[in-house]
Amino acid sequence: MPTFTALTTLEGKDAAEKLGEAMERLVPEPTGIGVFEVEDGSGLWEIGGYFTEAPDTASLALLTTAFGAKPFVISELPETDWVAHVRRELAPVEAGRFFVYGSHDADKVPEGCEPLLIEAAMAFGTGHHGTTLGCLRALDRLASDGFVGESVVDIGCGTAVLAMGAARIWPNTVLASDIDQVAVDVAEVNVRANGLEGRVTCVEAAGFDAPALAESAPFDLVFANILKGPLIALSPDMAARLKKGGFAILSGILNEQADEIIEVYAQNGINLVHREEIVEWTTLMLQKPA
Repeated sequence: MPTFTALTTLEGKDAAEKLGEAMERLVPEPTGIGVFEVEDGSGLWEIGGYFTEAPDTASLALLTTAFGAKPFVISELPETDWVAHVRRELAPVEAGRFFVYGSHDADKVPEGCEPLLIEAAMAFGTGHHGTTLGCLRALDRLASDGFVGESVVDIGCGTAVLAMGAARIWPNTVLASDIDQVAVDVAEVNVRANGLEGRVTCVEAAGFDAPALAESAPFDLVFANILKGPLIALSPDMAARLKKGGFAILSGILNEQADEIIEVYAQNGINLVHREEIVEWTTLMLQKPA
């Protein structure tokens, strides 16, 4: 069965959501509508519809006029076995001592590495994205310098790949939290798949707001691979809950956003140690003075 997409962009969340609602009344009816902020600081939102038959171009043109949106780009997607496609495209990733792979590549795990199994269906957080890769490299660099994390938390953990990486190399239990219970459930599945039950504890929490995190603070290492806005909002709590001499590894930061993040954290007493750019993404390693 063919699939068609119709995509446009528009300034402002409210207008974008209203356009998405209007698209739901189209004939032929879309099978799904998505409204997402473009994370580049432009203020644009992307609105997309999925159809099992070609959408009506005249109706879409009327919507663009009514809402002041860009003209819709309509595409027909080829029929694809997406699971097989993703498995082919997501080759294993090496990040220092860490080797991130899917079960279909279990025979490729090299000797002497720290293996992290993440299934291909969970594309964000497999290590292929520049933010996750940058965080794993930062973790490897920190460990190579002799640091041993005794109290570690992964804020906004997603697949929990960073928490699991820390649990692979250090003896103490690592916390992994996410604001989304679905992400927490995924993290728990990954923890079990990697044989790390009892080594990584997954909890639902917004930022540091959870009893398990409050009981474990202060931390000597905090991962936060999220986005610019939440990272800035988190900075005062980070400063309060990071031990003296402790490290923060931050990502989800576009290259052009990095200087602002560095400045905000410096104002909160957490200073830059290292930065790495991978394509359009920056990963920062920061430290609270001892």
